[in-house]
Amino acid sequence: MKLSTKSRYGVRALFDLAYNSGSLPSQIQDISRRQDISPRYLEQIFQNLKKAGILTSKRGPKGGYCLAKKPEEISVKDVLLATEGASLFVDCIVTNDGRKKRKSDCALNGCCVTQTLWNDANTLITDHFSKITLKDLCERAHGLGLKQEVDHRVMYFI
Repeated sequence: MKLSTKSRYGVRALFDLAYNSGSLPSQIQDISRRQDISPRYLEQIFQNLKKAGILTSKRGPKGGYCLAKKPEEISVKDVLLATEGASLFVDCIVTNDGRKKRKSDCALNGCCVTQTLWNDANTLITDHFSKITLKDLCERAHGLGLKQEVDHRVMYFI
């Protein structure tokens, strides 16, 4: 399975927000620079994340994007669903509730052994991504020794 750049960049950008900004707003230019993602493309991704209730935005000189929830409440699955939609390995998977998730009819539907294989794989991956949160990614970054960037917009007066 290959995830699109939308979902991969979405996870990276949200990790960046959680790791470098915490609860403070972060501007798209800063996230773009740190993660090497085009600001225009990042704006498009962030629109999907806002619609999904993962991000909020604030206008003005001290504005930017913030996580709408705590990092431990946002899973990688949430981000993938917001950016990719309900993605499946193949088009012929039948969900656990019996609904078909496919673009075209298959003559072997219901009697195809590989259909169950793809369904099992989809369930395993979905479960895996639902257990990993932005907080977990931040802990991994700390473990790797990744430095956090202090917000350069903060001014100190003496």
